[in-house]
Amino acid sequence: MEIKNNPTEEWLRSIDIHELLPQREPFVMVGCITHFNKVQTITETRIKEDNIFVEDGRFTASGLIENAAQTCAAHIGYVNKYILSKGIQIGFIGAVRNFIIKDLPSVGRTITTTVDIVEEVLGMILAEINISCSGKTIATATMKIALKEKE
Repeated sequence: MEIKNNPTEEWLRSIDIHELLPQREPFVMVGCITHFNKVQTITETRIKEDNIFVEDGRFTASGLIENAAQTCAAHIGYVNKYILSKGIQIGFIGAVRNFIIKDLPSVGRTITTTVDIVEEVLGMILAEINISCSGKTIATATMKIALKEKE
């Protein structure tokens, strides 16, 4: 099926994000995938007032890191489900470097998170992260994700 390797934004938005992530509510920090290819995944997430990472009406730095990690997880989940026909794989944040926050988004805003896969070797993924809100970059980081071996 060609849509697996070249999905449209409309089709990606129709995917239930819960099918791709090991996390469950209230710990899901990604709304939907809007772009996918072999090296890049983009998600959108609306910041809700009841989010566990909202303090004083703003999404916290911890929330931004978790959102970035879950965007990586959505990339892995998409590959496993739609390309490799495998189940959900659990990953762990191995390292976060050069995490720069320019702004914390407020409740009601939508953030767009772009993950560019730089390298994938021996169950480790190195990714460059860019989180934007209203077209402006609000956070950047480099993240290593360690994937748990399938049992």
